[in-house]
Amino acid sequence: MATLAESVRPQAASRERGFFLIMAIVIAATVVAGFTLQFVAGRSSLASPWWVHLHGLTFMGWLGIYVTQNWLVYRGNVAQHRRLGMVAAAYVGWAVVVGLSATTLTVMNHRVPPFFPPNVFLVMDWMTVLVFAGLTWAGVRKRGSIDWHRRLMLCGAIQVMAPGVGRLLPLPLLGSWIIWTIFLLLAVYVAAAMIYDLVTRGRVHPAYYWGLATITLAAAAMRPLAFSPPVLALTAALSG
Repeated sequence: MATLAESVRPQAASRERGFFLIMAIVIAATVVAGFTLQFVAGRSSLASPWWVHLHGLTFMGWLGIYVTQNWLVYRGNVAQHRRLGMVAAAYVGWAVVVGLSATTLTVMNHRVPPFFPPNVFLVMDWMTVLVFAGLTWAGVRKRGSIDWHRRLMLCGAIQVMAPGVGRLLPLPLLGSWIIWTIFLLLAVYVAAAMIYDLVTRGRVHPAYYWGLATITLAAAAMRPLAFSPPVLALTAALSG
């Protein structure tokens, strides 16, 4: 019996590593699909300003790192995973700087899509970047606990999908429901991970509750914050 239990545990661990790798690939594919659709439809072009390209390359780079990290774990190369993890943690800081700056420059240069009020666009993008960074750094802090680490990192990756998911939706038709529609699609990915836990472990890991709560609270706060007097004044100053 003991031998059987020992043989089952490695199989379960291998399946879990495979699940997280699949989720990483699906997340990256979703984002690539969203931006590809915009390019094919002619709504994006290589003539965009440099900061737009820098923003895209930076966050696609992060997704590449995230997929690679999961691939290394799946292959059992934990040492390389840890070495790359130190680079990845610093890279998130770079992504925050680029993300916040690119959104600010977009507002300043009047390049906000017409179906977005500039104040909503500003807050939505800023909060998306900050929540992604917060969940990811929380995952890094919990790297000593593999269960927490993997799930918080996954929640951070799901959050950073938001721009790619948005590009798959008919945003001009959604009006004030843009934020919640994107949130619902992100929640589907979190729900898939929760269901996997429920099926394989018999319960949902608390990391997902923390991750989903953070993503939900951010979505709920975006519009109220966007229409607060300080943000309206900041948006007016930036776009003036």
